[in-house]
Amino acid sequence: MEESAGYPPFQLGKSRFEQTTFYGRFRHFLDIIDPRTLFVTESRLKEAVQLLEDFKHGTLPPGVTKKEAIIHPDTNKKIFMPFRMSGYIPFGTPIVVGLLLPNQTLASTVFWQWLNQSHNACVNYANRNATKPSPTSKFIEGYLGAVISAVSIAVGLNVLIQRANQFTPATRLLIQRFVPFPAVASANICNVVLMRHAELEEGINVLDSNGNVVGSSRIAAKHALLETALTRVVLPMPILVLPPIIVSLLEKTAFLRSCPRMVLPVQSLVCLAAFSLALPLAISLFPQMSEIETRRLEPEIARATASETVVYNKGL
Repeated sequence: MEESAGYPPFQLGKSRFEQTTFYGRFRHFLDIIDPRTLFVTESRLKEAVQLLEDFKHGTLPPGVTKKEAIIHPDTNKKIFMPFRMSGYIPFGTPIVVGLLLPNQTLASTVFWQWLNQSHNACVNYANRNATKPSPTSKFIEGYLGAVISAVSIAVGLNVLIQRANQFTPATRLLIQRFVPFPAVASANICNVVLMRHAELEEGINVLDSNGNVVGSSRIAAKHALLETALTRVVLPMPILVLPPIIVSLLEKTAFLRSCPRMVLPVQSLVCLAAFSLALPLAISLFPQMSEIETRRLEPEIARATASETVVYNKGL
C-alpha cells in the first residue's frame, strides 16, 4: 500500500504495479525485496492483516494499494525474516562472498555450498505454493539432494582444475572463481524439483477470473516448477559470474595492489550490487500468479469453469 496512506509496504492483494509486463513485475518485485520491510513492527503488520480482510470484503480505504513482502499469499501467515524475499539480499550476500573467496580449501568449499543451499532451501519452502500441504519429508529430501549435488559438483570441479597441469597458477585461480555457478545452478534445480515434487503428483489449485478454485491441476504444477527452475538458474548467473570478472579486473588496479586488504570489502560491495540487480530481474521473468488457457488443462477442470483462462501461484 502507499506509504503516504500511513501504512507500511506489505502484501494486501495485487501490487500497484501491473504484473502483465516484465517492467511491471520488475517494479513490483523491487517492492517485495525492499529490506526496509524487515523492520516492520508487529502492530503495523496487524494493521496490514486487517486491511487485507477489509480488501476481501470490499471495504479497503481509498488510496491504498497492495504489496507482498511479509505475508505469504496462500497462507496469509508471516514469513520468517531471513527467508522473506526482502531478506534474501542482506542475508544472502555474505554467503555469496564466501562462495567466491579465492584459494578455498575442501572444508571451506563444502561449508559455503552447504550454507548456501540451506538458505536456498528455506527460502524456497517459505515462498512455495502452499495451496496444498507439503510433508516435511519432501523438504528434507529436497534439501539433502541440493546439498549433495552442490557439494559434489563444486568439489569435483575444483579437483579437476587442480589436476589440470596446463593451467598457470593465475589462470587456475581465475577459473576456480567460476566453479560456484554450475554447482549452485544445478543444485538449485535439484532443490526445486525434489522439494516440490509432490505438486507434480497432486497438482496445484487453479483459480478462475473470480478467484474461485476450480480444481487441482498437475499440468499447471509442471508449468509452475519449470518457471521456478528457470528462475533459479538465471538468478545465480550475474551473482556468481559478474563479480569474479569485475574483481579480477579491479585487483590489477594500483589501489588494490597497494591495499590488498581492501580486496574483500570491494568484492563484498560488488557482490551486493550484483545481487541487488539480479534478484528482481530473475524473479520478474514470470508472474507469480501465472495464467494458462483452460483448454490446455485437464478435461475435468475445463468442464468446471466457463473462464477461458485460469491462474495459479507458481511460488517464488
